[in-house]
Amino acid sequence: MTYWLCITNEDNWKVIKEKKIWGVSERHRNTIEKVKVGDKLVIYEIQRSGKDYKPPYIRGVYEVVSEVYKDSSKIFKPTPRNPNEKFPYRVKLKEIKVFEPPINFKDLIPKLKFITNKKKWSGHLMGKAMREIPEEDYKLIIS
Repeated sequence: MTYWLCITNEDNWKVIKEKKIWGVSERHRNTIEKVKVGDKLVIYEIQRSGKDYKPPYIRGVYEVVSEVYKDSSKIFKPTPRNPNEKFPYRVKLKEIKVFEPPINFKDLIPKLKFITNKKKWSGHLMGKAMREIPEEDYKLIIS
């Protein structure tokens, strides 16, 4: 079993929670194709800056219940940088836990093993849709 940190925004977190689907863009196809049924996905919501500031959150944990499939129906909200993105490479999910209130990710940084540079932690997530994390970090997050 593999544990994944999946990076999304607030709008697409709502889609994940409602539809129980995770999707990535064409450029992240090679990563999602490593995902197997039974893997665990930890949903990370990026922070918002400016007057609508919100810290980065861990929103929930899901189990993958389907093989990767391609579906270009428009359920996810595209990003401003890529307005035609449909995140077509997808897996179906089963909810394990939704955190209410969400977990402030910054509180976890000092304890997470996969973040080796604690000062420039965002570099461990930049440009990724998802990344593998150690089981130890997964257990810390869900506890």
